[in-house]
Amino acid sequence: MPQHRVHVDFPGRLLIVGFGSIGQGVLPLILRHVGIAADRITIMTAEDAGGAEAAEFGVRFIKQPITRDNYKRVLDPFVGRGDFLLNLSVDVSSIALIKLCAEKGALYLDTCIEPWPGGYTDPTVPPSKRSNYALREEALALREQFPRGPTAVLTHGANPGLVSHLVKQALLNLAADTGVDAGAPATRQAWAALAQQLGVKVIHIAERDTQVSNVPKRLNEFVNTWSVDGFVGEGAQPAELGWGTHEKNWPRDGKRHEFGRQSAIYLLQPGAGTRVRTWTPRAGMFHGFLITHSEAISISDYLTVRDGDKVTYRPTAHYAYHPCDAAVLSVHEFAGRNWKVQDHKRIMNTEIVDGIDELGVLLAGHKKNAYWYGSQLSIHEARKLAPYNSATSLQVCVSVLAGLVWAIENPNAGVVEPDEMDYRRILEICTPYLGPVVGAYTDWHPLVERGRLFEEDLDLTDPWQFKNIRVV
Repeated sequence: MPQHRVHVDFPGRLLIVGFGSIGQGVLPLILRHVGIAADRITIMTAEDAGGAEAAEFGVRFIKQPITRDNYKRVLDPFVGRGDFLLNLSVDVSSIALIKLCAEKGALYLDTCIEPWPGGYTDPTVPPSKRSNYALREEALALREQFPRGPTAVLTHGANPGLVSHLVKQALLNLAADTGVDAGAPATRQAWAALAQQLGVKVIHIAERDTQVSNVPKRLNEFVNTWSVDGFVGEGAQPAELGWGTHEKNWPRDGKRHEFGRQSAIYLLQPGAGTRVRTWTPRAGMFHGFLITHSEAISISDYLTVRDGDKVTYRPTAHYAYHPCDAAVLSVHEFAGRNWKVQDHKRIMNTEIVDGIDELGVLLAGHKKNAYWYGSQLSIHEARKLAPYNSATSLQVCVSVLAGLVWAIENPNAGVVEPDEMDYRRILEICTPYLGPVVGAYTDWHPLVERGRLFEEDLDLTDPWQFKNIRVV
């Protein structure tokens, strides 16, 4: 058996809520890299899936749905001072669990801010209120309620999560390559000033998943390389993006929020029905879905420069996601059913035969045009590195592991976002599991090859405006 580095010892109990593909993939990583005995870990989930995997590692497995009415009673025996609640569930309110952990003195981490069932899609709730922007504002408001509470890490998967740390490293790489003295930025203000100095206008979370299966997608089936329920939920939310100060054209269906930090806007259509142009090194240029993600809002907010109350600099930031081809077909069918999810769901894993998940950040609009930095992890390498993982899940799982380690090492940080954590520590833990981590410059921009077949309404004054990036 290979010897794996133990990053931190943890004397408390660990409760994992939800045990889908990410839970099953991260458990062996936790047992490798965190000093905790299997008998101090409990899994609580609403589904039967994962029971055999838990048994293999000697971890207690409890099938118990968690609801708005029972969560305090059900979780109380498993969460106390010095324990850790790792929330990998869907349809369980992150806000409720963060409050519970703060009151109990327990650490907390999730991969996205989840509402109770219906929170993403309730038609009686205005779009602004069922946005990630609104969920983030509600979560950050807990800082006032628990100003010196135990660490609660928000949204620390691959994206949101890992990509915020990739942005920081990409900024430093870009500075080095353009002769800018970046120093050692250690504050929000310093990072924002660096991004402004470099002239970064746009940050895409640019992802192309090329993994393919030997089992074709069937009619009335949603297939994906990670949580179907998670993808469906966020895909049905309004498309959202951080809104940059360089933008000159307001989207015809764009709306501002009437509350909060005003770093982002939303569109009156679902993210799974909105496409944008982007680029990655292996795939080249492609169309991605503008799926709402917390990192689009937090990165744009974190890199905002202000002069008093006036915003003088802010980049546009958004997700541009081309999932695996089977998932694209699933989204097409999902949309054709007027956003009613298919009756059957399947997460691809053992049937994947080839492909990579190319996930990174594209920083654009600066004097070298655009720079992509990220992971090019293949299914073959993922299987060598860790059990129960695809390329997609491993990128998430190792970031969950890194966030968990950081929280244990920094137990009194209160509510924190990925952008506020030590990017060096996170990347140190993650990099061995990410496959090739590469940086690449490109001359591509959203106006390349445009207007060749049909005349388009373009803004030629700046190719990196959202008007040119969005597919209509």
